[in-house]
Amino acid sequence: MNFVLSSLSEGLLWSIMAIGVYLTFRILDIADMTAEGAFPLGAAVVASQIQAGRNPWLATFLGFLAGMIAGLVSGILHTKMKIPALLTGIVTLTGLYSINIKIMGGVPNLSIGDSSTIFKSVMKLGLSNEEAVFLISISCLIIVCILLTLLMKTQLGLVLRSTGDNIPMSEANGVNVDNMKMLGYMISNGLIALCGAMFAQNDGFSDVTSGTGTIVVGLSAVIIAEVLIHELTIGWRLLSIGVGAIVYRLIILNIYEIPNLDQNMVRLFNAILLAIVLFAPEAQKRLRVRGLKLGNK
Repeated sequence: MNFVLSSLSEGLLWSIMAIGVYLTFRILDIADMTAEGAFPLGAAVVASQIQAGRNPWLATFLGFLAGMIAGLVSGILHTKMKIPALLTGIVTLTGLYSINIKIMGGVPNLSIGDSSTIFKSVMKLGLSNEEAVFLISISCLIIVCILLTLLMKTQLGLVLRSTGDNIPMSEANGVNVDNMKMLGYMISNGLIALCGAMFAQNDGFSDVTSGTGTIVVGLSAVIIAEVLIHELTIGWRLLSIGVGAIVYRLIILNIYEIPNLDQNMVRLFNAILLAIVLFAPEAQKRLRVRGLKLGNK
């Protein structure tokens, strides 16, 4: 039971990061590599702040703010300096590597040890570690989905969505497209850093390489959610990403259960899985077209 609960909790934690990836990938139509630097940034900030005696809830919030700042940097590079989106993310995550090490006091990883975390504070209510992680992760997912749904229904949110859908039309209607892109970058990377901060507290340490493969997990969760459940409103779509993250986590767990698996091959399996997941929508279209052709004969 604890194993199942732990797997669900980790999938729910990943969903926060996946929603961040969704905002740039689907809302802004940008593949943002900043995610791989923002994730360990959140972890580095929360670990260093907790080590300094800061309240873990405040430290987690500071991790979120740090991610927003990283997103702002990427947004400025992309909109003001006109650097292509993909290269923008690479430039930012490269710089964040050194910044993250600096935040952790010049070491590549930093242990939280027995210091207080948001999970330990909830465990004081009589919950086990797995129950505390599950409660916080699902609460965070619901809160994030509600806040983003409310935002997307405001004029600001509608303008943000229109920026990703049709930039020329948005500009023709007087929308400051650059500002909207920067806002999207900031919210996205803030959530990704928040996920990193929560993972660091769950794992008990932060590591400068923890963001490697983050974009793969996020994209996989988003595409799996879209393949499994179609035509949802924005609020339900955000919640469905949580389902996609859980499914992805369970798939990865099954990969680890393969007998005599060479651990060096895990990333290859991840890459193959992502390729299959990304191809799934196109495969569905081809099957649908083939079905229509057969039906017309």
